[in-house]
Amino acid sequence: MRTPARLALLFLPLLGAGVVHAQQYPVGWGPNPTLPAPEKSLIPTINVAKADAWPQGTRPTPAAGLAVTAYATGLDHPRWLYVLPNGDVLVAESNKPGNAPKEKGIRAKVQGLAQKEAGAGVASPDKIILLRGFKPDGTADTKATFMQGLTSPFGMALVGNDLYVANADALWKFPYKTGETSITAKGTKVLDLPSGINHHWTKNVVASPDGKKLYITVGSNSNVAENGMDIEKGRAAIWEYDIASARSRIYASGLRNPNGMDFQPQTKALWAAVNERDELGNDLVPDYMTAVKDGAFYGWPYSYYGQHVDTRVKPQNPDLVAKAIPPDYALGAHTASLGLAFYNGDLMPQFKNGALIGQHGSWNRKPHSGYALVFVPFTDGKPSGPPQNVLTGFLGKDEHAYGRPVGVAVDRTGAILLADDVGNIVWRITPATTQQGAKQ
Repeated sequence: MRTPARLALLFLPLLGAGVVHAQQYPVGWGPNPTLPAPEKSLIPTINVAKADAWPQGTRPTPAAGLAVTAYATGLDHPRWLYVLPNGDVLVAESNKPGNAPKEKGIRAKVQGLAQKEAGAGVASPDKIILLRGFKPDGTADTKATFMQGLTSPFGMALVGNDLYVANADALWKFPYKTGETSITAKGTKVLDLPSGINHHWTKNVVASPDGKKLYITVGSNSNVAENGMDIEKGRAAIWEYDIASARSRIYASGLRNPNGMDFQPQTKALWAAVNERDELGNDLVPDYMTAVKDGAFYGWPYSYYGQHVDTRVKPQNPDLVAKAIPPDYALGAHTASLGLAFYNGDLMPQFKNGALIGQHGSWNRKPHSGYALVFVPFTDGKPSGPPQNVLTGFLGKDEHAYGRPVGVAVDRTGAILLADDVGNIVWRITPATTQQGAKQ
């Protein structure tokens, strides 16, 4: 039988479908989601969508009025994207560090096997690939190794002539010249980042609109501090780094696993996509996106979605829970919402100023959730409606995952780019009338 959450997802509005009323938010989505009572079980839910290759001649399904092409294929676990000012696209080929200390216990072993089945068990390529231009078939004219020998690289940000790369254990900067297709110069370590077990290894980095500060995500080292809070120092947080003074501080905390970050075009506020905790039931706790407030605490591990106490965490911290603020917009439970990019182009005005979310997809929920690129409209700098499907079809009828969406970016032409780390493809989304192979 289909759950209400799955039925709601089937009726996500397609683009151009007109005004959608607030009561049509799917379960676990929106600015005021209804949260069910927590469920407890001795064995975590395991429902892995086995990774499989895209069947010959198939691709994801775009919403009405859109088209999708493979901009680059044959990549090696592409996780994150960054568009340089000259239009070149950087792709971080990356995975969990191979030399990191491993979590112990039966639960960790089961989850490790599940992740391997889901396509996340490959060795980290530790590279950044550069894509440039278009061939007549719409694929990249140039595909070159831009950097290599990194340590699970993820986020990238250019400030002036410095390219910052967030590795799993440190933030680095490298000299960059416009148009070059590779960087071989030795970089400079800017800031050590909490690492270790690396339950959540991805570190993203974005520059403030004025280029004066950097913001870096650091996920937790556990689900809900089951390994103790001593290994969580500096984690489950977004850090701020001031370039001029080289000073760093925790900007916001209590964010279990923040990933995608971007500045909303109208308000210039920093927003982040955050993965919430597991093992409280199929519809708890929703992942979310939120405007990240300076000095704010968002609950982890003591509470979720504001001040809903997680009784699994002992000892509790009532003083911190009292300060916990709820996020702005729920993105569905266990959707693994990783990518976040605000649309600032002109090619597809229906997306203007709204948020594009890459949902990697669940591995511990029945039925599956996520496995899509979705769009959330914004008005006056705030979410203003239910989610809309942009790209679906990553999960086959056989429940195999042909692809898993991760990083999202908007290229210089206004097309949307999406990294697919199971399909090993970067997808490019345009209006259906756009000639795919042409520079626009």
